[in-house]
Amino acid sequence: MPMEKLPSIDPAGSRVSDMELLSNALAYAAVPGKYVFPPEKRPYALLDHASSDVALPVIDLHRAALSDHRRQVAGEIIRAGKEFGFFQVVNHGVDDGVVRGFREAAAELFALPAEEKLPYCSEDQSRLFRLASSTSYDRSQTRYWRDYLKLSCHPVSDELVRHWPAKPATFRSSLAEYAAAVHDVAQTLLSLVAEGLGLPDGFFAGDLSGGDTQMNVNYYPPCPDPSVTLGLLPHCDRHLLTVLSQGDVAGLQAKHGGRWLLVRPVPGAFVINFGHQMEIVTNGVLASVEHRAVTNSAAARMSVATLVMPTMDCRIGPAPEMVSEASPTRFRSFVFSEFMEAYSAAAASREDVLESFRLDRSPAATA
Repeated sequence: MPMEKLPSIDPAGSRVSDMELLSNALAYAAVPGKYVFPPEKRPYALLDHASSDVALPVIDLHRAALSDHRRQVAGEIIRAGKEFGFFQVVNHGVDDGVVRGFREAAAELFALPAEEKLPYCSEDQSRLFRLASSTSYDRSQTRYWRDYLKLSCHPVSDELVRHWPAKPATFRSSLAEYAAAVHDVAQTLLSLVAEGLGLPDGFFAGDLSGGDTQMNVNYYPPCPDPSVTLGLLPHCDRHLLTVLSQGDVAGLQAKHGGRWLLVRPVPGAFVINFGHQMEIVTNGVLASVEHRAVTNSAAARMSVATLVMPTMDCRIGPAPEMVSEASPTRFRSFVFSEFMEAYSAAAASREDVLESFRLDRSPAATA
């Protein structure tokens, strides 16, 4: 069935582009040409066969509430961060009903009739809520096999909520509840990271994590030929910390030891990974690791990524506690808005973006 082509309209009513949404079609007999990647960028060309014999650490976050276990949990997080750059957390305090409630509301939004989604379709990145079908980081005409919602989600205010869709009816209330709960998890994790690294209490509080929290809700419909396309190309995150609900369908892969590690779903877990800002403030100790999304032909997949980031005017550089004679300063200081511009100019390439901020010009740490 061909995709329905919709004219995307900005709030002023002007036509900004024609947008095709994967979620508007019931099924696909073949991958449309604009989603077919060049042979050298297809999954099999970027993959030494996904590793199935290694699993990400799963950390019981509830134990951090117990004084005699908190230091142990902090140590587990640092070890997982150093080895993988990714880990999963369970018993994190977010009720299953809160997670399920927002995931169901988001799935309902993607399933709305095309004409009801039209008002939210936009390529205007300044909008606080928009729906789009993704293009490639490398600015080619090839598209990822993904629709997505991109929105600001925290701190929640009446002004922010009015930018969120009123349909489905549960969307606003479930998003507000989910965003607040995940914010608490992120702050707990940042506190444990600081403790595990010997940084001052509250090191990540304030501007380092005080920017508007962003959320990407990614929808990957079943793909008739997963070998010719990707949900997302390999990239690293530009911000500080990501908290991901990936549901029960696998598709996220993280780079580990030169191979792609499939992040297998764990019931009730959040997947955690560090962004470029974490790598820089820890002077390379906790690296931002490349990851990507692959497609499958059997089932739709939806992931909810909550992105914790600094304020745009936050000055960022290696923490003094992370610098020593044995570990000299690896990155220059900068304002976060400068990093955002460099990230966009580098088309999300890990090495290209970090090259703009390195002092030692040596390859960044990898996990």
